[in-house]
Parts: sequence; C-alpha cells; structure tokens
Amino acid sequence: MNKQITDTLMMIRPVSFYMNEQTAVNNYYQKKLDGLSNEEIQQRALQEFDRFVAKLTKKGINVEVFDDTKEPSTPDSIFPNNWVSFHDDGKIWLYPMYAENRRLERRDDLIEALRKKYDIQSVDGFLDWEKEHKFLEGTGSLILDRKDMIAYAAISERTNPDVLKDFSEKTGFEVVSFVANQTVDGKRMPIYHTNVMMCLGDTFAVICLDSIDNEAERQNVLDSLKKTRKEVILITEEQKGRFAGNMLQLGTAAGAKFVVMSKAAYSSLTEKQIKKISSHGELVYSSLDTIEALGGGSARCMMAEVFLPKK
Repeated sequence: MNKQITDTLMMIRPVSFYMNEQTAVNNYYQKKLDGLSNEEIQQRALQEFDRFVAKLTKKGINVEVFDDTKEPSTPDSIFPNNWVSFHDDGKIWLYPMYAENRRLERRDDLIEALRKKYDIQSVDGFLDWEKEHKFLEGTGSLILDRKDMIAYAAISERTNPDVLKDFSEKTGFEVVSFVANQTVDGKRMPIYHTNVMMCLGDTFAVICLDSIDNEAERQNVLDSLKKTRKEVILITEEQKGRFAGNMLQLGTAAGAKFVVMSKAAYSSLTEKQIKKISSHGELVYSSLDTIEALGGGSARCMMAEVFLPKK
C-alpha cells in the first residue's frame, strides 16, 4: 500500500532568488518588496531557507539539499515540487511548466545524484504538453492522496484538464477536479495552484472550501474526502491568503508526525484549528516572509517529497 507521508525531502537552496515577472501574471500572491537590492533579497531568502531546513532536520526529517546554479537564472528554483514528483514504485514524473524560465529548473544532474541512493525505475513525464501551451505543475497543481490513489486538482492556466487526463491514464490516479477562485480587484479569478487552498495528510485535509464557488464541485470534493475518512478542517479565504492551505504532513521512520507550514500560516490559525491540526502531528513552522512575498509560494511549495525506495 502506498504511503501518504514521507521522512525524506528534496529542497533547492537559492543562489539568486528574486521576483519572477513571468509567474506574477497569474500568481496574485506575489508582491514587490520596495527598497531591497537583489543581494539583500537573496540574503534574506537564503537565511529563511537555511533556518527552515535546520528545523526540519532537527525533527528527524531527511533533507536532500541541492544548490541552485547561477546560470541559467531560475528565480523560482526554490519551489521544486512543481517540476518533479517522486513515487514509492521508483517512478519519477516530470511536469510541464507555465513560465518558460521555470522549465530551466528541471535538472538531470539532481536525478542522477538521487539515483546513487535511491532505486529509480523510470523517469517519465508530460513535457510534450508544453508545445501545446498546456500545463500541470506537479504537486502544486495536484494534491495527491497516495493511499487511495486520488488526485485533487483546481483547474487554472497552470492545471489543464487535458494534461490531468493524461496524468490519470499514465499513473492510475483518479482525478477530482474543480475550480478554486480568489477575489482580485473585485473579480473572482482562478487560484494558480491547488496547494495554496488545500493540504492533505494521512487522516485529515485542510481546505478552503469557500474558494470553490460551484456548489456541486464543492460537494464532490467534500464527499471524496469523507469517503476516504479524512477529518476536514476548514480555513477561510483570508487564512488561505496567508498560506494556511500551504502545509505538508511529514513523518519519521520512528513514527513521529509533523504538520509543516510557514510562521505566517501558523499565525493566521485560530486556537481551535491549531488543536485540530495538532492532533495529526506536531506543528512545525518557520518564517518565510521574503520567499512568500516575492515567490508567491510558501512552505509546502519548497518541499518535494521523496518516496523512492532506498537502495
């Protein structure tokens, strides 16, 4: 049976982190930080990254850290979960990316480095869809219930129904799709990634149901979560805006469980929500303010889960 949580991550240490203009067109979470030079931005992002990794390793999580490269310039390389996913059948899947400069994040050398430690059966993917301008950005687009083989996906410019169908056919995951929106300048606009409004653990789901405007779609998601015996923990749209949906459950070989998020996400939660989420794992949080503002992504986006069998 597939595991839902892992004790191993791949994370990419930034070397030139800055705001990616190519992604800002439909990532409404990105914000400019005035008065900071590129060097200061990089320094802050690096400090946030290193502190975050230190907290994870202290809890017994195994983090495979790889340095980003100066060339080519990949400002969003800190979010590797969008281009790759690792599975416990030894398969690696590569994903088509919306922003052209994000496609440069895919690195064969990282896969080869992992191959020394892990039993990799195949490397395949959905990259041909980029030619048709259709995208599916890894576990940003896909919230995977690995135990029950269900993929939850919010349709957007970065999560295309045709690629979803291809993903379902190749991997065997059943897809539960819907449209999740947020209000931008008074208009309801699609959320760029599903993992901003939803997190799935082994026994729970944190979700902003208010962002699913279509009642039938909302009910369909709820029915699927209840059928798979998940405790549903609701967050508000305001909390979603502070990355409270962008969490990830991790565990150690010894059986300890953690729910990982940013400090901003943790600070947005009520006592009741904290109590509910804590029943599924110790809460671990770290300040990611610079990364969140300029990158428009948070803790979950930074962690590519490694389920590959060890050699």
